Amino acid sequence: MPRFHNVDNEKIPFTQAEEDAWDASEKAWNDGATDRAMAALRQERDQKLAETDWWASSDLTITDDQRTYRQALRDVPSQADPFNITWPTKP
Repeated sequence: MPRFHNVDNEKIPFTQAEEDAWDASEKAWNDGATDRAMAALRQERDQKLAETDWWASSDLTITDDQRTYRQALRDVPSQADPFNITWPTKP
């Protein structure tokens, strides 16, 4: 499907070079989708871990459920599909 520039309400078709550049840019963006999803996943995981860091304070005793939850958070990036993550339930 041809692309157009809108100039003064007039559609001017892309040149072949512009079409090729657009296609290359779109492919690069799509190819990076998984990397962006993994980065967002790790950021969310890191936030959830930070929210529970106090559980592991030296003057507290961390429960098995808390330890299991924190380990499950660390394991989240190993899930196969970064677009369909199963997050552990916080105890």
